[in-house]
Amino acid sequence: MRKICCTVYIVLLCTIASCAQSSDSSLRNVTSKDRSNRSANGDLLPLTAEEHAARGRVYLENRHFPEAREHFQLIIDNFPDAPEMSYALMGMGRSLMWERAYDKAIPWFERASKSYPATKDGRESLAFLGACNVRLGRNIEAAAAYEKYTVMYPAGERIESAYLNIIDAYREARLYDKANDWVEKARVSFPGTPTETNAIDGRLRMEIYRMNWPAAISAADLLLALNRFSRSMVSKDEIAYMRAFALEKSGKRAQAQAEYSVLAANSSYYGGLAADKLGGSGSRVKRIVASSSVKDYPVPFRSEVLEFAKKNNVDPRFIMAIMKQESTFNPSVKSPSAARGLLQLVVDTAAKYQAAAGYPELQPDDLYNPRTNIAIGVAYIADLKGQFNGLYEAIAASYNGGEDNAARWLARSQPKEAGIFASEIGFAETKNYVFKVMNNYRAYRELYTENLLRKN
Repeated sequence: MRKICCTVYIVLLCTIASCAQSSDSSLRNVTSKDRSNRSANGDLLPLTAEEHAARGRVYLENRHFPEAREHFQLIIDNFPDAPEMSYALMGMGRSLMWERAYDKAIPWFERASKSYPATKDGRESLAFLGACNVRLGRNIEAAAAYEKYTVMYPAGERIESAYLNIIDAYREARLYDKANDWVEKARVSFPGTPTETNAIDGRLRMEIYRMNWPAAISAADLLLALNRFSRSMVSKDEIAYMRAFALEKSGKRAQAQAEYSVLAANSSYYGGLAADKLGGSGSRVKRIVASSSVKDYPVPFRSEVLEFAKKNNVDPRFIMAIMKQESTFNPSVKSPSAARGLLQLVVDTAAKYQAAAGYPELQPDDLYNPRTNIAIGVAYIADLKGQFNGLYEAIAASYNGGEDNAARWLARSQPKEAGIFASEIGFAETKNYVFKVMNNYRAYRELYTENLLRKN
């Protein structure tokens, strides 16, 4: 969108700001209503099931999880036969899952999926049950939940991802033969589709993890021969890189170097990694930067970014790369997932880091303040840097896709190299986000010093 005319861009920003105000207005509205609907001892008074569900939804979408559960619990306690009951049960589990309380979320998802199997809430709960078990390392239980989904809901909204999740769950359980069986089942069930491509890629990643280089090369060859990358989780460049990587590890260095050389001419993320392998990333980045306007890589809020980046020992150019991708430097943006401001912070994450950043008292709207947002956001990024040993791809993946998910993707990465980790990212949005952030970071490093001054 930034490449089209300025007028459309301004209209887009105005639309985003308008949506943000509308969502914030809804949150303020239900918060005000709740204050008026409490008893003398502070308990929320029973309303209609429909009203509790509506208010709970606003809180859930704005990541005010305890407030959401308060409304869902009143539905469960007072309206067991109401149509809103399935959503209340699913909402209880979803709010706990977002808080990473997976053990507590599981009983709610089990209850919703068993009691309301014919509803979307029931279907979603069964899928979320699998996801919670994955995050707890209970891969056999996760596979069982997803397999149940494939039997009960062959036309369900998450049927294709259920097959792919089964492959990964069995792989993580080290049941490699079962994982390969489900690769073939996915190919039979979804021939010629992105799901078939993703399933074969699951095999490729698994064989790289196992250091089974001939099998990895074979899987890569199949993907390249099929050449069906549109709308899949992988690109031709990624598979070409993984093939060259497997060749390199299997001792075929000359062939690997030749394939890296072809790939390095491309402007993609994996083209950059191939150039790194050949020691020629500098000239490649210069070509990319030269083909872009300097205005594409500005350094607004420089003083605040420098102050908090240095305080937290984070490269300020990485902060700029994140900020560019998150908000295009617009401090008033709010996302559909209730992330606010320059670094798109959600309230529950901000609450975790606000004290360390010097903000013991914080309201959601404070996150639209640039200095506040940068201070808390950089504290968060610094913590992620420590968790992921400075692997910037993992930091970016965690920032977008969640710490537990990034930790799981890193655990599946063998060896722990940037390109291998990036291939393991399980969410398309997060994967593309990482590619964009890392390309931004390359450009900022080429253009600016660590003090965010233009290089000559």
